[in-house]
This record gives sequence, C-alpha cells and structure tokens, in this order.
Amino acid sequence: MTHGSPSIAPRPSADTTLRIRKTPQRAGLPGRDPAPEPPALPDDISGIGDIALAGQPTGYAHLRARGTPTVGRFAAAARAAAAVLSRPTLWPQRRGRWQRAPRPVRRHARGRMRVTVVAVEPNGFVALPRLGTRGYRAPGTDVLHLAHGRAHTVASAPDGALRAVQELTAGRTRVLGDTHRHQLINTGTDTAVVVRVTGP
Repeated sequence: MTHGSPSIAPRPSADTTLRIRKTPQRAGLPGRDPAPEPPALPDDISGIGDIALAGQPTGYAHLRARGTPTVGRFAAAARAAAAVLSRPTLWPQRRGRWQRAPRPVRRHARGRMRVTVVAVEPNGFVALPRLGTRGYRAPGTDVLHLAHGRAHTVASAPDGALRAVQELTAGRTRVLGDTHRHQLINTGTDTAVVVRVTGP
C-alpha cells in the first residue's frame, strides 16, 4: 500500500456474520420493564357483547324468562273469578272495601297475579287504589270484571271535576291504565260485586 492511498476496512468473516444473525432480539427496551397484563373483567360485565336470541334460553341467570302473564291471561282469570262469585256465599262480608278474594275465586289465577274483590251497596263508592306502594304506581296490568250488579268507573281531576265515566259492562273485562283519582260507583239497585286482577 502506497503512502496517501485510502484505507480499506476489512470485510467481516463468515463466522462473524453468522454470530450477528443469531444474536437474540431483546423483548423490551434496555432499562424498561415489560408491559403489564390487562386486568381481568369483573363477572358482572364479562358477558357484555354476547349475542342472545329472543325467546331462546341463555347461560345468564338475569336473562332467564320469568313467564310474565299476558293481558289475555289476566282477562281470563278475571272472568273465571267472576263466574265463581255468582254464588253470594262467597261475596265479601264487609262492604265498600277491597279484600283478598277467597281461595275458590283465586284458584284460576296463576303466577304472580293478585285477585281482590269488593262489594258495594247501591249509591256507594270505593276508590281504586294505585298499584305499588308509597304512592308510586308500579308498572303492571290491572283489569276489572263485574261479577254482579251494575257499576261505573269515574275518573276525576285534581279539582274534583269529573273527567270520565265508564260503565262496567257485564261479561266484559275492563283493562285499566293509571287509576289515580279513580273510583268505582254502584249505579244499580242491588249490591255490586267487582273482581280486580293485578300483576306485573
């Protein structure tokens, strides 16, 4: 090599190249800990995102069907109860007050239905208590069926003015909405007996 000529770096040997290629790659940067594992989801939200078909059983207890009765079942139970109350011996002894129906009258009610009955003397009236407790109406079904006599339901405004008057037709079941400020009035000349079936 002559003086002043550029120097040439030596080329790496085959062994050196092989050692470089076999050097393992480090998982993280030098001086840093590996990333932590994500926390496990709590049980109460672990099923979010799962698909459940309507009407089909699932593996989740809170999605199990409870067999809520339909309005048709409420109407059928009210008709059956009214038919049993055709016997005056089963009428409530105390007048003008809703009472739990006797066992023979409740026999046709299934599930979470509640059957009550009231007997009202001529020109007498009784309030329709709201569903639920503490003055709050619980969502549910509320039906009336006339078992004997003649009666009307009366809805009044906060100032006492009449808003609606509807007759309970014999043989037909009345499905109620909000019963706030509703009353049941005997408009006949004989004792009126009315069945009420409520539920979820």
